[in-house]
Amino acid sequence: MSKSNVYFILVEPKEGGNVGASARAIKNMGFGNLVLVRPCGYMTEESCRFAHGALDVLEGCAVYDDFNDAIRDKSIVIGISRRFGSKRGVRQPVAEGAKYAFGMAELNKVAVVFGREDNGLTNEEIKSCGLLLYIPSSEAQPSLNLAQAVMVTAYEIARQYNDSSASPASHKLITGEGLEYLYKRISKLLPLLGYGSRGSENLAGGIMRNIRRLVGRAGLTQWELNMLYGICTQIEGKIKGEL
Repeated sequence: MSKSNVYFILVEPKEGGNVGASARAIKNMGFGNLVLVRPCGYMTEESCRFAHGALDVLEGCAVYDDFNDAIRDKSIVIGISRRFGSKRGVRQPVAEGAKYAFGMAELNKVAVVFGREDNGLTNEEIKSCGLLLYIPSSEAQPSLNLAQAVMVTAYEIARQYNDSSASPASHKLITGEGLEYLYKRISKLLPLLGYGSRGSENLAGGIMRNIRRLVGRAGLTQWELNMLYGICTQIEGKIKGEL
């Protein structure tokens, strides 16, 4: 099975050496898609040296100015983060999440997203990730170097391709671009249904965060998306008829 549907995205990497080492890491594991969002000067002597044997991956990487553009054509977006928090949703160990990434990548583009060396992914970027993974590490030194995190994650996903018991998914999912319109429709419906603010709590905002995680984790087929569009239309019609 091809590994061409797995994309490793580095958001605002600051060190050229980390970019080069990440290119080498993913090629070590048989992958080839490196994506950079607002990177440092990544084609430097240092980055090329660290990319030893993987200059083709480094030179062929896709570069974006906007994170949303980088994930627009991906059906599944997986974030790597060591930070916990109620607004960050449920996290899984990377070995467990790798099985999910493998299963979805047979028919769908899967993005695996890594944050900045100093402070990782922002809460806004996390919102776009249907699943969060963490790399178990020592409490004495829990933070991994960016390229190390890429290597561990790529290794865990690559292991699934060599596991005869692993089974890929059999359905094609819509991309993030298609999901965004659905999220906008639902967010407009929630206030009409009475979901607003209760004291200092933004109920609609909390519901939308959970809907994004649920849909982003499971994905939607085109038929399922059309069904949800139809439900939104019916609700809108009922509300307008009552006004």
